[in-house]
Amino acid sequence: MDLLLFFLLLVLTFCSGSIIEKNHFKKIIKREKALLRSPMVNFGVKKWSSKRKVIDTKLVYGEAVISADYFKCFVAGLKNLFGGRMTSFESVMDRARREAILRMRESAIGSHLILNVKVESIMINDPKNPQSVPQCAVMAYGTAVTYE
Repeated sequence: MDLLLFFLLLVLTFCSGSIIEKNHFKKIIKREKALLRSPMVNFGVKKWSSKRKVIDTKLVYGEAVISADYFKCFVAGLKNLFGGRMTSFESVMDRARREAILRMRESAIGSHLILNVKVESIMINDPKNPQSVPQCAVMAYGTAVTYE
């Protein structure tokens, strides 16, 4: 009976996790298309040449924390035994990174450019509790510049 419940939970979390992930990716793609014309660059102001006068600069950032579902944790546990790529967590990292960058870009709406963009990430897990669900925290930040 316990084994049947375990497999039922695996199927349920796989289905619900897949639906949630697909819907999130659809929303991300839609928001990325809307922000396609807001440029970001990874170098400082000294390398950026513009004859226009800068009227405003501000720090912009976006944060996202995405959790893995139980099925991804189960698959990752199996991969951990045998070794190999943790593809089940790659989609979690991708979603978190893209979400953080989108939130940063959305906070810079009205600016012409985001300079010196940095992205930092960390996996969050409770080492004292092996049953805790891993989460991915990502922060994207940069300097939004507005010209005359």
